[in-house]
Amino acid sequence: MALPDPIVRFRSVGKTLGGQAAVRDLSLDIERGEFLTLLGPSGAGKTTTLNLLAGFAAPDAGEILLEGRPVTRTPAHRRGIGVVFQSYALFPHLSVAENVGFPLAVRGVKRAERAGRVAETLAMVRLAEFGARRPGDLSGGQQQRVALARALVFRPSLLLLDEPLAALDPGLRQDLQEELRRLHRALGITILHVTHDQAEALALSDRIAVMHEGALRQVGPPEALYEDPADAFVAGFIGENNRLAGATLAIEEDFALVRLDAGPTIEARAAAGLEAGVRCVVCIRPERIALAAAEAAEMGEAAIDAVVQEAVYLGDHLRLRLALAGGSATLLVKRPSVAGMAGLAPGEAVAVAWQSSHALAFPASA
Repeated sequence: MALPDPIVRFRSVGKTLGGQAAVRDLSLDIERGEFLTLLGPSGAGKTTTLNLLAGFAAPDAGEILLEGRPVTRTPAHRRGIGVVFQSYALFPHLSVAENVGFPLAVRGVKRAERAGRVAETLAMVRLAEFGARRPGDLSGGQQQRVALARALVFRPSLLLLDEPLAALDPGLRQDLQEELRRLHRALGITILHVTHDQAEALALSDRIAVMHEGALRQVGPPEALYEDPADAFVAGFIGENNRLAGATLAIEEDFALVRLDAGPTIEARAAAGLEAGVRCVVCIRPERIALAAAEAAEMGEAAIDAVVQEAVYLGDHLRLRLALAGGSATLLVKRPSVAGMAGLAPGEAVAVAWQSSHALAFPASA
């Protein structure tokens, strides 16, 4: 059976702002019912991409299709898209119910029907008892739920979220993440979410699209981006990663033999485009590194001597910064706190090792 067409298609879309390319040749499909996150640092082009889809800006090149129809010349208010902004953008002089009902009022929905749909939507975001209040009487998390209700009340098929949780403290942010997951499952709505918070993207998304300097670097499920990043930038931006510079000595099948600048020669999975005889960077996740308060010779053939520089207790894990033998490189290591801190005080000699399949070597320019 043929799959339905994507609800959104970006085809070679480009946008220049202030003489700089904000979005470069963007081609991306958003599938119906999925939660897709645009993730990247400030200036990556995420919000510009959202604004182009919402109709708040027009592309300089390419085409955007919504429900199979070009919308480049369709004004924002005729696209039928719900938008939630970081700033909430609530009307302070209107009640919560009036704020939520505003999109229905401008669409000419009759008062009685409007009241019913507002009540239903407030109940959906668990604010049924707050309709008569003003936004200024609510907490930040409650205001964000009002903004979410306002975007959902006219039942759009597509919801855009522009850094919606950035202004909330960590506890509220986690609560709202759970709320977004619940609503996404319950409504089956398509969501395009913009954030620079990698943990938020990993927690919420069906797929993540990583952007950098206006270009799309990789698109895929969270697990794929974390375990098999396409390049060194994605590897460093999705979660934490150690980056060790070196030279590729040889490549056999899917593995590279790398002489690290720090001294040791190791094996690592070879990323696409890596060739023998070129500079490379080896990425290793901190939680994938084994550590022992012993000499490398006691730990095994592939172990490397190191010295503890810093050990921080963070409740569920220890965060250790180590200097490799010779002091030419450092490693970040995460270790379950139940393992204890014996022998891990600053200045202590330790040994580290990792499986070659857990290290990934990229061309240095990637």
